[in-house]
Amino acid sequence: MTTSLVPESVYLSRISRAQEEMARTSVDALILSLGQDMPYLTGYLAMPLERLTMLVLPKNGKASLIIPQLEAPRVQQMPNVFTLVPWGETEDPVRIAHTLLGNAQSIAVGDQMWSRFLVDLLQHRPESHYVRSVVVMEALRSRKDIAEIEALVAAGAAADRVAAQLQGGLIPLVGRTEAEVSADISARLIAEGHQKVNFAIVAAGENAASPHHHPGDRVIRHGDIVLCDFGGTMNGYCSDITRCVHLGEPPADIAQAYSVLLEAQAAGVNAGHVGTTCENVDAVTRAIIDKAGYGEYFVHRTGHGIGMEEHEDPYMVSGNTTLIAPGHAYSVEPGIYVPGKWGMRLEDIVVATADGPVAVNNANHQLVVLEQ
Repeated sequence: MTTSLVPESVYLSRISRAQEEMARTSVDALILSLGQDMPYLTGYLAMPLERLTMLVLPKNGKASLIIPQLEAPRVQQMPNVFTLVPWGETEDPVRIAHTLLGNAQSIAVGDQMWSRFLVDLLQHRPESHYVRSVVVMEALRSRKDIAEIEALVAAGAAADRVAAQLQGGLIPLVGRTEAEVSADISARLIAEGHQKVNFAIVAAGENAASPHHHPGDRVIRHGDIVLCDFGGTMNGYCSDITRCVHLGEPPADIAQAYSVLLEAQAAGVNAGHVGTTCENVDAVTRAIIDKAGYGEYFVHRTGHGIGMEEHEDPYMVSGNTTLIAPGHAYSVEPGIYVPGKWGMRLEDIVVATADGPVAVNNANHQLVVLEQ
């Protein structure tokens, strides 16, 4: 059985808020399967099976959790939150969902629901209108409550401790492959309290010019800049941090670029005041990098939301006019990447509060020089 750390009252509150949002957006029913929206509302994370698991939440009334009978023992039952509807091997779970949906016309569908189930449902309900679940769920999940923020802070502090080990020279680099260092960082995340490692990018020298480089057999050498971007899941919430170290004194071009990156990242963190737009955070960091002549080498958005998922709303990117609100949690991670030469990125998780933006990560922001 999966046991939730969240009190039942929290799930009841979240479902009530979801139904309020459904009424506001003219959605009659919400259907969720894979992904984090379902556990956000019920505490249950669906396995990615060919057998359907689906939460059906009407605008008015009680939620129902349709689940394969053999999976039912894994569910922490909360009768006040949802009715459990197990289905047997010879039953049609999509027909069950169709029945539970009743007269619903406007149906919000989870982004990660497998198309096979939606296509089957369309055959039962060709007259219904379908929209993405984000119409309902974005307003709920993007604004973290106190308990969620505390979980993000704890996960961030654990990631900081690993970053401090990197910057303190406690993680050997020279003579090891990127893959070996990645595995080392992953083990340290687990040792610091994470239940799962989501990624551990280690990119040395020219490989650091690839923002999502996959650690390989490149041996790290003296004279390299080494970019380390890592994060995991701790008690249901994610960490994400990027720090760079240089093995030996950095050459002038790297030192100069990093000073620009440092300024841009700090400005991006400070820009995230309640009421400003998400795209403004991106614009602030980008303006500093552009002015210094590195604009063409900043090839991605400034940040992404974070919570139960590593990447979720809101996104700090041009064109996103969403206003930053208390409880928004997101990364600020500008980067400069010169193909074939080197790359660098600096990342913190930030939480928006009424008193201003607060960075979750506090590990040294400088380009730490290591002699190994």
